[in-house]
Amino acid sequence: MKRSESSLTVVIIGAGLGGLSAAIACRRAGLHTVILEQVERIGAIGAGIQIPPNGARVLDIYGLLPEIKKYTIVLDSIDMRRYEDGSLICSRALDERFMQTVGGEPWMVIHREDYHGVLLREAERLGSILTLGAKVKTVDIDNTVVLLEDGRRVHADVIIGADGLWSSVRESLYGMPHPAKETGDLAYRGTFPKQKLLDLKDERIDRLCNTKNVTVWFGPDKHCVFYPVRSGKEFNLVLLGPDNIPPGLRTSEGDIEEVRATFKGWDEILTKIISCIPSVLKWRLMHCEELEIWTKNRTALLGDACHPTLPYQAQGAAMAVEDGAVIGYLIGELNRRLEIENTPNINYGDAIQSLLQLYEKSRKHRTTVNVLGAQENRVMYHLKDGLEQMKRDAELKDFDFIEGHSNMTLANPSYQKDLLGFDALKDAARAFGEWWSGFDSTSSNPGLSSYRSPGVEIQS
Repeated sequence: MKRSESSLTVVIIGAGLGGLSAAIACRRAGLHTVILEQVERIGAIGAGIQIPPNGARVLDIYGLLPEIKKYTIVLDSIDMRRYEDGSLICSRALDERFMQTVGGEPWMVIHREDYHGVLLREAERLGSILTLGAKVKTVDIDNTVVLLEDGRRVHADVIIGADGLWSSVRESLYGMPHPAKETGDLAYRGTFPKQKLLDLKDERIDRLCNTKNVTVWFGPDKHCVFYPVRSGKEFNLVLLGPDNIPPGLRTSEGDIEEVRATFKGWDEILTKIISCIPSVLKWRLMHCEELEIWTKNRTALLGDACHPTLPYQAQGAAMAVEDGAVIGYLIGELNRRLEIENTPNINYGDAIQSLLQLYEKSRKHRTTVNVLGAQENRVMYHLKDGLEQMKRDAELKDFDFIEGHSNMTLANPSYQKDLLGFDALKDAARAFGEWWSGFDSTSSNPGLSSYRSPGVEIQS
């Protein structure tokens, strides 16, 4: 069967950053793309987020860097400070020398709402069909059909579960509940206008506001991250520490007085910044054990649905965006090869299943290394005062992040180059070429030989 442009349909469940990246990649490859999102309307989303160079690389390939840069700050450095007095432990320069070692892309910060908006507009501009209010009840993995709560059935060639930490697609794929687990940490998140900081009339805070840096305070069992968003008009503050959210809740409204008490005795600059926050949300930090599989039949998971990571390496969103780019590219390249090459004996269903296994294989090691790296950073960030903390600080003092030697993931140049300099789409192209050359196009699977694309079909 020769496929037309609209014959292969990809249904993406979840319109977060990873899902939208997948939609963009699919549409760039000419695939018919449907996004199912459970919310009734896209509203204000999240707080600040970092875009490290490997994430920026995908955006550059999408042609979106100029648009993204309208909303970002390109960072000059990441400054790591001691909790009690704000003294500088070390500063990691993110200058031209740094960018040359990681492929040339910058490290940026942005408000998640702005980031999401850029990706959503591009996905829709390219022709993705966004369906809001589409809450998934379950996924029929065997028949590649999404069943919605309102009774509608959505047929697809490929289903991508980009529905986050509490993924319903993951439960369908495993055939049982697969809940996330508590980590023992929570995050307070808040944003506020730059003017509130300037109104404090503190020269040290003024200097901080006029830099293009991420500032991180390391302390016993806690740490804090502070940086500008919305082109410097607002600032984002994340405070991470022990979890005290009541059982059964994922988030709750934070008490400002509780936040102040939690960080009493920390750097005076930080405590003044905390005084500017009008309100905070508390987020319980959750994770999953490494999944045995990400794919089954013609359904696959991406992002937090299959490899949620703690926010100690600024890579959660970047990894999801990479996932989306890779899976979209792979499906698109398969579709292209099936259209242009003479493959009368190839079994489409068999090929898609094998391709999704290739996606999992190509992404699983990298994302697992990232998850473990974030866990190690958590330990290093939260060291109690003592010998280990003094050893960490001494090693980081005047450290050369490009040519130095360290076993800490946050400083190891080889680890950081592999993490930040990785080209996900170049790697995907290599993996696809090897897979396609070895794919047995002469074999057929009788159980799948009758597979034909359903095209676009949403049944009431």
